[in-house]
Amino acid sequence: MGRLFGTDGVRGVANVAVTAELALDLSVAAAHVLADRGAFAGHRPRAVVGRDPRASGEFLAAAVTAGLASAGVDVDDVGVVPTPAVASIVAASGADLGVVLSASHNPMADNGIKFFARGGHKLPDDVEDAIEKRAGEEWARPTGPEVGRIRRDDASGPDWARRLGESVPHRLEGLTVVVDCAHGAASSLGPLALVAAGADVVVTAADPDGVNINDGVGSTHMAGLQAAVVAQGADVGIAWDGDADRCLAVDATGALVDGDQVMGVLALALSEAGALKDDVLVTTVMSNLGLTLAMDAAGITCRRTAVGDRYVLEEMRRGGYTLGGEQSGHVLLLDHATTGDGVLTALHLLARVAQTGRSLADLASGIRRLPQVLVNVTGVDRAASRTDPGVLDAVAEAEKELGETGRVLLRPSGTEPLVRVMVEAPTAATAQEVADRLAGVVRDRLALRED
Repeated sequence: MGRLFGTDGVRGVANVAVTAELALDLSVAAAHVLADRGAFAGHRPRAVVGRDPRASGEFLAAAVTAGLASAGVDVDDVGVVPTPAVASIVAASGADLGVVLSASHNPMADNGIKFFARGGHKLPDDVEDAIEKRAGEEWARPTGPEVGRIRRDDASGPDWARRLGESVPHRLEGLTVVVDCAHGAASSLGPLALVAAGADVVVTAADPDGVNINDGVGSTHMAGLQAAVVAQGADVGIAWDGDADRCLAVDATGALVDGDQVMGVLALALSEAGALKDDVLVTTVMSNLGLTLAMDAAGITCRRTAVGDRYVLEEMRRGGYTLGGEQSGHVLLLDHATTGDGVLTALHLLARVAQTGRSLADLASGIRRLPQVLVNVTGVDRAASRTDPGVLDAVAEAEKELGETGRVLLRPSGTEPLVRVMVEAPTAATAQEVADRLAGVVRDRLALRED
């Protein structure tokens, strides 16, 4: 059996992989691990529990709450709120841990369990491993007044949203914004934050019913928002995913502004204000080369990490950097939050538009996306892609051919027998030709043989 925790908590099909029993066991283990580390010393422990609107979140949150209370932890149940809201509420309230039930942008049938430590920080691998190891173990159960109490908290979520809206670096009066809430956790709180910041907000996909989360809407389905922005004559469109830790945008013409462009606009704003630590932007290997070239021209260095926001966060903490994120729109502004926050990202992006008086299209035009082609080569020995001489020679030849105007990336899948071939080039035709050529080499040399 592999490791239970992935790159962003425990995730899978609800009631199959992510069950009530698992949720209860993990919450008890989390209480014990954190208590053993001294987090609860000298006071009665307290946790914050929140979720997105998935139907399965109802029974999973009940199981987590029951597990924590049975372990002697008082629980503040904040209901349906974005993942970053839970992190922020943990930090602001002094709670010892937070738990979120959400599968983010995944389909409705999935769900997940994510923990935050005291201060609203994600758990490092060793703490997750300790929780996993202790799940289901025998333990001494508190009784009588030592069991935890459960309190419904309907105020902290709206307080978080208003606090975000009131903290923007520049007010948003005069901006009309269409928001796509993905029928998710930000359906009420996201628009509340934007209104608090002064924007005129048109709300879409904000009627969660437990089953429609991410269903043809949100940051993974942008067409509806693009059409709505044009139809409304709005200045900007904002799309969140199911738990609102991602943010993508649409300019007034209906054109997509992806996570790379959002990061580029924010990096230039922070650098101009002297607030971009060491003039460094932390991105992943999947960020478009166009972002790197634009940042180089502005004197900003891009530091690349492996794919996954946890790796971006690790690099940011290591260097004390201010801004980082992924092409998917998962952006981290560590001067303002401990984790990726799509509502916060939207507010800062909109504040830049309002501050400069420039359109989002104009601001994003400086971060030109090079054509990018991704080909998945299936049925191959993914591990050999890192060492096979023929593959390495083909990659080197392609890199020489593209020079500084393009990029090649081969990524073996972590779970499937496939290799992802990604090529960026000055034209789409060149990117496709090089990607197809490299995919052919990978397929010919690394095909799995049947015994």
